[in-house]
Amino acid sequence: MSEQDHFHHVRDYTYFEVPKFLTSPHVYDGVEAVPWHTLQALHLHSPTLEQVNEAMEGKIFIPQPFAGTAREPGFLISKFMVLQLVVLLLCLFIFRGLAKRIRSGVPAKGRFWNFWEAIALFIRDEVVRPTIGDHSHAHDEHHDHGDHGAHGHADHPHGHAGHGHAVAFAHPADKYLPFVWSCFFYILLCNLLGAVPFLGSATGDINVTGALALTALVATFMFGAQAMSVKGFFGNLIPETGVPGAGGLVLGGMMFVIELLGFFIKHGVLAVRLFANIMGGHTVLGVILGFIAVAATKSNLIYGMVVPGSVIGQVFIGCLELFVAFLQAYVFSFLATIFIAGAIHKH
Repeated sequence: MSEQDHFHHVRDYTYFEVPKFLTSPHVYDGVEAVPWHTLQALHLHSPTLEQVNEAMEGKIFIPQPFAGTAREPGFLISKFMVLQLVVLLLCLFIFRGLAKRIRSGVPAKGRFWNFWEAIALFIRDEVVRPTIGDHSHAHDEHHDHGDHGAHGHADHPHGHAGHGHAVAFAHPADKYLPFVWSCFFYILLCNLLGAVPFLGSATGDINVTGALALTALVATFMFGAQAMSVKGFFGNLIPETGVPGAGGLVLGGMMFVIELLGFFIKHGVLAVRLFANIMGGHTVLGVILGFIAVAATKSNLIYGMVVPGSVIGQVFIGCLELFVAFLQAYVFSFLATIFIAGAIHKH
């Protein structure tokens, strides 16, 4: 199989790869008894039963209740689909738990909860609020509250007025926080799952990153249309040329086309950037480990020289991958925030 696809370890399939001793032998009476989607996943052409059983070693296949038949294929559940569901459950567990702990206005306690709260506050205070900025009417919302905001209440989800009623002191940019937070933590957890042995990073698939980029594009348009109307959003793509008459109209039309294409291209770059960095990192890890397999076919001297270097390289690249997992989640969220800021403010 590896002879046909050298990158199969980082691709999306309908199974998880594990050490062979963790799987039990598959017993089939013949090749025709093997499910069609299993044969498809193995990429074997006219195989014998022995070849099928050998190829299935070390693989845990995902149940396919909606697979249909080879003539009428149905819906196949892949590894990255399962991992994305795991990420969804992790997000629900982490942030419902965190929200429950800070709902009363008391800071969360415990290193685990403080870790996630600190990251969330960093995205809010260092990415969303400074990038999107304060609208001109923002200070009007706080005018009647005296100096309450000056004592730090504005930075906490809830402040308390004199009569005991909880009053929210939200920054105008905070309305975009749920989307940016969702992007960041979803991508981060997808990336981190790739560091767990035998799992993988769903963000290493261009289909996943493409869907994320499309979500960012739609959100940018919706936020821009809410702030400036649909007509205002597209009108904002036409810069002031300073050229009077027909020449100005022609130049403005050309600039509008360029800006509109740029709007789509820069969101497409979001997908390619994230995919390339995650896929590239895992590919490097696979290549370094592949050196060991190649050296095993050579002399003992070569094998003894290659193995220590490959293991050390694997450790360092693995640490770098953890950094990249955070960095790429930050870059995607930061760029998405910049696009939102450009859509809701007049150029």
